Amino acid sequence: MVARRKNTGRGFVGVFAAVACASLFAAGCFGFGIASAGSAGADATSFGLGGTSDAVVLQVSDAPTQAAAPAVSEGLAIQSGAQRDVSQGYQEIEAEEEAARIAAEQERIAKEKACLQQVADAKAAYLARYGSLPVADVDFSMGRDAFIAEWTDRINDYLAGFPLAGHGETFATAAWDYGVDPRWSPAISNTESTRGSVCFSPYNAWGWGQSAWSDWDSAIRAHVKGLANGYGYTISYANAMKYCPPNYDNWYRDTRNEMGKI
Repeated sequence: MVARRKNTGRGFVGVFAAVACASLFAAGCFGFGIASAGSAGADATSFGLGGTSDAVVLQVSDAPTQAAAPAVSEGLAIQSGAQRDVSQGYQEIEAEEEAARIAAEQERIAKEKACLQQVADAKAAYLARYGSLPVADVDFSMGRDAFIAEWTDRINDYLAGFPLAGHGETFATAAWDYGVDPRWSPAISNTESTRGSVCFSPYNAWGWGQSAWSDWDSAIRAHVKGLANGYGYTISYANAMKYCPPNYDNWYRDTRNEMGKI
């Protein structure tokens, strides 16, 4: 009876010892875990991670996953909206360009009609005063582009080999713009200076007062404009008397003959 109690006591002591060892072992493992975590933090610091704990790392890696889906969806919505806006913008641009083209064409037609009317008025005034044209008539009804193209070639042929060579387009364009015979100014340049060969003032091929210019194109336009404003549509005997009083008879004959060559 006594021996059994002793054995029982020993059993209880053994159980207690086992529990104590288990507790100590668990405590040791827990401490080891804390030490390990601390060690890992120290190692992380040594690799430049700033001692970030596992919990923080998990938190950082979880955040983008939660925000990724809305970001992609929002990006698609923006892209889709941008595509719709660009398409609408292209349509508006095309409409504006078409409106501008139509407006420019209407302006061109209006200017052409005004020029033709100017020429008609100038011819009518000339015929009312002198009765007939001294040289063959010029056809302005072909339109601006065709008129300039035709007379550019004819005037350039006439000026070839002289200082005014190559400026036929300027003569033709000025004649259209100011409504005068396109042959008149080039012919006067021959009578006055042999087509720019002998000019008493810079770029003044027409004996035009005391005028001087910096280039041929400016001079041509100024002379043609002066003819339109001061003399009318084309050459006449009265215009010769006004243009060259000392020698108007020869001036008229020579200039008219040169106009017939163009």
